[in-house]
Amino acid sequence: MRSVSAVILALAVVALSSADSDTQRPRHDSNLEIYKRLFETKRKDQLNALKNLVELNDINQQYKIIDIMLKGLFKVLEDSRQILVAANMQPDDPFPLDDKIKEAYSHVVENTAFFGDVALRFPRIVHHYYDRNADWGGLLRWGLNFCNQTGVFTGGAHQHVLTLMSQELGITEKSPDFINPYRTERDDVLHTAEAFQKILREEEKRRRKEEKRKEIRKGPRISRSRSEL
Repeated sequence: MRSVSAVILALAVVALSSADSDTQRPRHDSNLEIYKRLFETKRKDQLNALKNLVELNDINQQYKIIDIMLKGLFKVLEDSRQILVAANMQPDDPFPLDDKIKEAYSHVVENTAFFGDVALRFPRIVHHYYDRNADWGGLLRWGLNFCNQTGVFTGGAHQHVLTLMSQELGITEKSPDFINPYRTERDDVLHTAEAFQKILREEEKRRRKEEKRKEIRKGPRISRSRSEL
């Protein structure tokens, strides 16, 4: 079993990095198709990293890792949105050639897809964060709208991930036949309201103890008396 730190590092790399693309392309129309092939490779890396998180088989550790990961993911998503808005980059524009805009474009597409993977595999944990953060909700809606107009997801399995994630999180109405294909009987047992609330209480207790230990390690500050000066 991989260590928690190794899993966090792997997830951070795949979630926050972007697929590099060649800037020496002969025609604008070919750029998106080249990026889509790179995107497929990126998605494989993301899913492999996420598999390691699933295989931790420890919901407490998964909770901690997802906490760290989602904060970083949405920070990158927000920064990328600002770059794209400032550049007046529309999702259905030709694929950008400017390195800064291209990186922001990639971050939005890849992180939105990766968030969908996480939301479907860990719905209870993701709901705990997402439902309480209006800023994340607005940002994700923007990201989904952007992704759906880029052409990167059109007609592929990744579009299905976005559709399922939107229904899981209540962004769009659930279809009558909605099923989360990644949910198992074991998930249903582990993620009952009572069990999950117990985990949240334990995690909050652990955080308070950790904060208290940090304060104790710091200790009181010793000031010099006037007689010593």
